[in-house]
Amino acid sequence: MINVKTEKGLLHRIEIGAHTLHTDVSEALGGTDAAPDPHDYFDAALGACKALTLSLFAKQRGIPLESVDVQLNRDNSDERKGMYRLNVELDLIGPLDDAQREQLLRIADKCPIHKLMTSTEVEITTLLSERSYG
Repeated sequence: MINVKTEKGLLHRIEIGAHTLHTDVSEALGGTDAAPDPHDYFDAALGACKALTLSLFAKQRGIPLESVDVQLNRDNSDERKGMYRLNVELDLIGPLDDAQREQLLRIADKCPIHKLMTSTEVEITTLLSERSYG
């Protein structure tokens, strides 16, 4: 379970098991820019998933991938029109040949979050808690 609780103003604490994160919005939107905004976490989930997927795949196949760095650039200029673009750049570090690099590039798009974002219908149900009726 994930819990999101207001701390102060628009700053919120996110509790995920034993982990604590925070989220906020920019000063232009009325926040204090004290933490990443929700879009940042959405984007970071994709980058983290690609990095983990490539690292695990390479380890299982004996591919000499020493590390992977992922950079994401967001273009949300058309988000209100239904288009959200993420440009992902992979930096594969290690003594890889061209075939291994191409294989890892293909595998990167098979990470579970990439699939979730691009080929899965997500259904969200939002309800009021009993406390809301206080």
